Parts: sequence; C-alpha cells; structure tokens
Amino acid sequence: REPRHSKAKAKAKAREREREKSKERKKDKEGGFKEEEEGFLCSWVTMQTGEHPQHSQQLVLHNSGSMSFSSNFSREDEEMSRSALSTFRAKEEEIEKKKMEVREKVQAHLGRVEEETKRLATIREELEALGDPTRKEVASVRKKIDAVNKELKPLGHSCQKKEKEYKDALEAYNEKNREKVQLITRLMELVSESERLRMKKLEELSKNIDSLQ
Repeated sequence: REPRHSKAKAKAKAREREREKSKERKKDKEGGFKEEEEGFLCSWVTMQTGEHPQHSQQLVLHNSGSMSFSSNFSREDEEMSRSALSTFRAKEEEIEKKKMEVREKVQAHLGRVEEETKRLATIREELEALGDPTRKEVASVRKKIDAVNKELKPLGHSCQKKEKEYKDALEAYNEKNREKVQLITRLMELVSESERLRMKKLEELSKNIDSLQ
C-alpha cells in the first residue's frame, strides 16, 4: 500500500509542475503579445498625433490599466488591435511604395541629365574641332588682295602726281585763255577806234571837197 501511495503522490507532484509550466508559458505568451501591442500603439499614436515616441509610450503605459492591456484581453479588443496593426502596416507599405516611386523618378531624371551632359560635351568637342571648308581659298584671295594693294600704292602716288600736273596745266591754259580774250577785246576796241577815226577823217575830207566847189 505504501509504494502505491508514493507513486500517486509523485504523479500528483508531476501534474502540479506541468500546470505551473503551462501557466508560465501562457504568461510569457501574453506578455509578448502585450509588448507587441504596446509598441504598435506607440507608433500609431505618434503617427496620428505627431507626439514624441517616448511621450506616446508613456501615454500607453499610463492608460494600460484603463485600456485593459493585460492577460485578460477580450476578443473584441484583440480584433481591434489586430485591425489597427494591419492598418498601420498598410500605411507603412504605402509610404515605402511612394518612397520607391520618388526614388525611381529621381534616378530617371538623373539619367536624363547625364545623357544631356554627354550630348552637350559631344557638341562642344565638334564645335571646337570644326574647320573652315574654304580656308585655303580664303587664304589665296587674301594674298591676292595684298598683292593688289602693293600695286595700287605706287599707282596712287602717280595719280596724285598726274593730277597735280593736270591742275597746273589747266591753270596755265586758263590763264593763257584769259589773256587771249583780253587781247581779242583790245583788238576789237582798236579796230572800232580805227574805223571811227577813218570815218571821221573821210567826212572832213568830203566836206573840204564840197567847199572847193
């Protein structure tokens, strides 16, 4: 009888230890869920109110009693917390998606800027290397112009000299022509005077002849 009693007592102790372990596991599980919910609520309150995370955490811890953050969560509270957590995660995913879109746009813009920079550099190189297709012909024409200028210089001096000679000759011609005109005028005056005197003399002679009769 005593060995049976010892076995029953040992089994009872084993069951008691198993119940204690089960309670501890349940407590640890509920504590982990509580920490996750508190962390989520801190982030959610910060996002909604703009308050500092530390202040939000203090708010959650302060109201943990009134919000029933304990091992005795009701099913409705648990569902509400999970829904809020899902909403928060969806918001985070949306924000991350927007960040990726903006990053892709920036990368695309930078790519276009890089392409335009390369294109401008190519155009600049072509511009600097651009040669004059008529360079040889232009040089030849310039040489001919210089040669003609050299020939024109003595001809210009000769023209000036000839022009001076022409002016001197023209002035001498005009002077002689004026002298000729003066002489012709004097000649006409003398002829007229001679005619007048001879006519007068003839008239006197004619009168003398008439008086003799």
